[in-house]
Amino acid sequence: MSAMILLWSVTLAQLMFVLAMACCVFRLFRGPRAQDRVLALDALYICAMLLLLTFGIRTGSTLYFEAALVIALLGFISTAALAKFLMRGEVIE
Repeated sequence: MSAMILLWSVTLAQLMFVLAMACCVFRLFRGPRAQDRVLALDALYICAMLLLLTFGIRTGSTLYFEAALVIALLGFISTAALAKFLMRGEVIE
């Protein structure tokens, strides 16, 4: 019974993350300013990371957790670089 509840809750969470990713993609393409697009990209990689984590919970494989860690690290670095580029116009000083 508890395994069935876990399966349903993970499936529901995955559907919600896919919906959130669709909203982020809409804002990424429709955003009026560059700052909105950077924020949408930031939310998109977070949703992708959480979706991979729920796949890892569902399958029990550690490969998904490692991929989520790589996405989190690369996403943080890219967000910091994009923010610096938007503020100063250059990434490397």
